[in-house]
Formats: sequence, structure tokens, C-alpha cells
Amino acid sequence: MDIVPLLDRIGEAPTAALFGLITGVVFGVAAQRSRFCLRAAVVEFARGGLGDKVAVWLLTFSTALVWVQGARLLGLFEVSNARMLAVPGSWSGAVIGGLLFGAGMVLARGCSGRLLVLAATGNLRSVVSGLIFAVVAQMALTGWLAPLRDRLAALWITPGGRNLDLLPALHLPDDAGLVLGLATALLALVLSRRNRIGTRRLVFASGVGFAAAMGWYLTYALSLSAFEPVAVESLTFTGPSASTLMFVLDRHAALEFDIGLVPGVVLGSFLSALLAGELRFQGFEGPTPMRNAMVGAALMGFGGMLAGGCAIGNGVTGASVFAGTAWVALCAMWAGGIVTDMALRERDQVAVA
Repeated sequence: MDIVPLLDRIGEAPTAALFGLITGVVFGVAAQRSRFCLRAAVVEFARGGLGDKVAVWLLTFSTALVWVQGARLLGLFEVSNARMLAVPGSWSGAVIGGLLFGAGMVLARGCSGRLLVLAATGNLRSVVSGLIFAVVAQMALTGWLAPLRDRLAALWITPGGRNLDLLPALHLPDDAGLVLGLATALLALVLSRRNRIGTRRLVFASGVGFAAAMGWYLTYALSLSAFEPVAVESLTFTGPSASTLMFVLDRHAALEFDIGLVPGVVLGSFLSALLAGELRFQGFEGPTPMRNAMVGAALMGFGGMLAGGCAIGNGVTGASVFAGTAWVALCAMWAGGIVTDMALRERDQVAVA
């Protein structure tokens, strides 16, 4: 893709923000229409089900794998250039941060990406939770919580100054990622058929995974044409939420992919809900849900920054390039979510008794 004319016309930073905006719009529309949510899939699985929510998550996950690994095999994308692989990863951060994020998304009733989508449709609970998430994420990045995050992340770092690329590390063939993606897609389609998920929802679920691949491809293309170094990145919402917050508060903040991503998600989700007639104001149902949501958002903000990404950043984007810490963080998020859901159900049962 020749993007030189675009770079000459508007500049490198605005182009990066534009690519973030486009990626965000695609994600926002697809996530709103498919009701994609890791928290929903985790809770469904924890309660013994393999229903529509698990099927949608698996289809999104597999679509990202197929598109990204397919592009890599065709020479359209160089995985080693991805920022998540080009920098050291933290095993301890992935485990601890993933567990915290998993617990937080269950308490908040949605992961950070889902909260952003819901906020655009009029869910005031998600607006409040999203703001808390962004503030705590920024505190963990450069604020008062940064020293604690640094200490926890430094407990166990990947060797060699880079994250671990799982495919060569496990001595797997080049097409192993694509094969895994296709196998997971087949499982997702079997579950979708069993749960009678409509074709339209399946298409939009695939669109979420496609958005992750789109972000990788666009930033990779930009890195090949730009004069200044450009980070090769894609969908994630921990860092971008904090960056967008600071961009609003600091007029000297620079444009980048992250700055376009969050507004793009809001715009895409809003337009999708508007056209579907699903815009409506929603608030907290009582003090307990409000407290849980606020605590959960804070846990996600710190946990996501410690883990190097959120449920989307690790569970879809990072996993699609087989970054070692991303897969560990994803497993930890599932574990943290399952344990937290079990604890909440046990507490509710005791309260009723």
C-alpha cells in the first residue's frame, strides 16, 4: 500500500491518528453489533456454558489469528517489527496484571474495550468506569502507581531484550499460527451453529478480529514509509485510554495512532447504536454495583498497564502475533475472571441464605 501521497499531504502524525481512527471505527461498529466481550465469555464459561458469548469470543480471536498470520505468510506484515515483540516483556507483569484485570472486568461488568463501546451508546455506568480506568492507567504509567508497577514488572523479565515469539521458541512450523486460527474458527462455527447465532452477528464478530489485523497492517505500512520511527501496533485500550486523557488535558500532547483509536471506537459504536435504535441512557442500579464497577475499573487500569495490555491488547492483538507474555496474560485474565465470578456468586448465595 502506497501511503506516501497521504504522508505528503497531511504529515506523519496526522496519518497515524487517522489510521487509529479508521481502526477504531471498524472495531466500534463490529464490537457493538456482535456484543463481543471477554468478560461475558468468561462468566458464561465459569458457569458451565459454551454458549453464544464464548462462540463470539472464539470467532473474534480466531479471525485475528487467521488474518495476521496469513498476512505474515504472504509477506504483507513482519511480525518481528511489532512493538509488543520488539521490547522486553514481563512474565510477572503478565501473571499479576492479568489476574487483576480479569477480576476487575468481572466486577465492572465489562472489559475496558466493552466499557468504551457501551459508553458511546449512553451507558453512564461505563462512562464513569471508563474515566476511572483511564486515570488509574495513567497513574500506573507515569504517576504515583508507576513505581509499584515497575517493581512488579521487574520481578521476571523475558531474556534477550525482547518479548518471546512463541512460534519459533516452541520450534513450530511457520504455518502453525494460521492452522491454529483455522481450527479455532471451526470450533467457533460449531458452537455458533449449536447456539443458533445469526450470520450477521458472526460477520460482525469476525470484524472485531479483522480490526486488530487492520491496525497491525496500517501501522506497519506507515513504519515503512515514514521518516521518523513509527511504533507498529494495533488495538489495545489501556495505553490509548491514558494517552487520550492526557491529549485532552495537555494541548502540547502529540498526535499518534492511540489518539485516533479511542475516538474512533466511540464514533463507530455510537453510529452503530444510533442506526440500530439502541441508544439509551443507563445508570447504576444501586450502591453495590456502583462500588464494584469503580473498584473493577481501578483494577483493570493498573492490571492492564502492568500486563502490557487489556483483554483486547493481549487477548486478541498480542495473541495474534504470538507474543509470549500476551498469551500468559490472556490465560491469567480468564483465571482471574473465573475465580472472581465464583466468589461473587458464593457471596450472593450466602447473603440470600
